[in-house]
Amino acid sequence: MLPLLEFTGDGIDHDNSEAIENIATRFKLTEQERKQLLPSGQQRVLANRVAWARVHMRMAGLLENRARGVFGITQRGREILEKKPPKINLKFLRSFPDYVEWRSKKKEAEESPTSNEDESQTPEEALESAYENLRKTLARDILAQVKKCSPSFFERVVVDLLVKMGYGGSLKDAGEAIGQSGDEGIDGIIKEDRLGLDIIYIQAKRWQATVGRPEIQKFAGALQGQRARKGIFITTSDFSKDAVNYASRIESKIVLIDGEKLADFMIDFNIGVTPQAAYEVKRIDSDYFATEAGVE
Repeated sequence: MLPLLEFTGDGIDHDNSEAIENIATRFKLTEQERKQLLPSGQQRVLANRVAWARVHMRMAGLLENRARGVFGITQRGREILEKKPPKINLKFLRSFPDYVEWRSKKKEAEESPTSNEDESQTPEEALESAYENLRKTLARDILAQVKKCSPSFFERVVVDLLVKMGYGGSLKDAGEAIGQSGDEGIDGIIKEDRLGLDIIYIQAKRWQATVGRPEIQKFAGALQGQRARKGIFITTSDFSKDAVNYASRIESKIVLIDGEKLADFMIDFNIGVTPQAAYEVKRIDSDYFATEAGVE
């Protein structure tokens, strides 16, 4: 928070983009660090942290909105800078009664598992990290269940997933296609689209062991025998580096889906999982309230 307050110490009004650029330059962030996203992929980490720091210091009276999307330092903020504090954190801000009053209204949130008094994460980051942990646990549980299921049920999982992803036309069409090929190295054939303009060949292995290059070569050979251009190789385990490298070099397009990706896709397309709860995270629209300054 201190770097942001120091940035406004010039007494000039600034907007978020200027603050973000200043912080990035000050800490010599790389282009990759500047573009790093929160787990949701909806917002950049740097922008989120600057916005979070701005809100908390505004509630403590150190910053204020000057116009739509523009903010600046207050007299209290200048006085704090003159004292040259080593850092500004949540504990420091609690020395201001108006900030304490604001936080008291958020007591329930402060006591939640996502509370982050050490400021290592913003509340949004903590919430998204908790979501990612829940998702990883769910993915492990899903994969464990899939590995224990029968071959016929695994076939059903593959069919359900591919249809949900937009392949194979109807469940009936896809269900009839998978497992009906009978060609060596091919477990099924599925339409790439509902019109059947192109065909995708499928190999599905409910394995524990790593899938190596020989298996991919066998599948690629089967594709060539069918004059096929596209294939999907799905396994509940993983692929060796040689297998991945080989698939990336050959002319036929073979998509490799390991157990981890399979579980992620099942979560994304609601295969074998049921939504339990949904939370809509909102933030205050500072620009909306900033118009009050223009009225005055």
